[in-house]
Amino acid sequence: MLIKEIPDYERPRERMLAIGAKNLSNEELLAILLRCGTKNKSAKELSLDLLKEIGNIESFKELTINRIKSISGIGLSKAAIIIAAVEIGRRIFSNENTIKETRYTNSKVIYENVKNLFLDKKQECFYCLYFDNKQHLIGRELLFKGTVNRSIVHPREIFKYAYLYSATAIVCIHNHPSGDIKPSLEDIELTDAVSSIGKINKIPLLDHLIIGNNNYYSFSDNGKINNG
Repeated sequence: MLIKEIPDYERPRERMLAIGAKNLSNEELLAILLRCGTKNKSAKELSLDLLKEIGNIESFKELTINRIKSISGIGLSKAAIIIAAVEIGRRIFSNENTIKETRYTNSKVIYENVKNLFLDKKQECFYCLYFDNKQHLIGRELLFKGTVNRSIVHPREIFKYAYLYSATAIVCIHNHPSGDIKPSLEDIELTDAVSSIGKINKIPLLDHLIIGNNNYYSFSDNGKINNG
């Protein structure tokens, strides 16, 4: 059955206007993005085919245009719309504006404001946050994206941006894709090195957070950073 043959009150777009987007199924939301079907299939049927092929809605964040195009009935235009919708959602939930307004008061504040940066990351990503003398965030840099279980960053890269931002304090953050937030020997050695250099340059390392699965480890909270 084509969309035009479906009663108005059962059409995805009309249902969204009547009851709200949050009450629609994944199939209906995809049908709205697809807008139209093919000669033999409605947009709803295409969206159902897409969901069956991909597996689940969570897997859409890993999709590429070519992967979507490989599904019968979905061409370049429809694939591009889906990819664009996924990217918009990703950006909305990245909390970019909130991060820019971050003020360092404790590890939990930092964690809550940056945890979405690491959503679905399969590699270790190492960020540094740079703060002014009132501990307001003035800069953020992704310094390294590593392999599945290892990131490599040198203290000189961390402090290069500290000088560029005229920062007076630093917070380092990286993730463990495995979900295990226990610091590795490399994590401990890097933290000690950055802390020591920070003392010499009067740009203290306030904290180093390791992000796992809905959890984090704070070097500061665990007494592993001494800025005294």
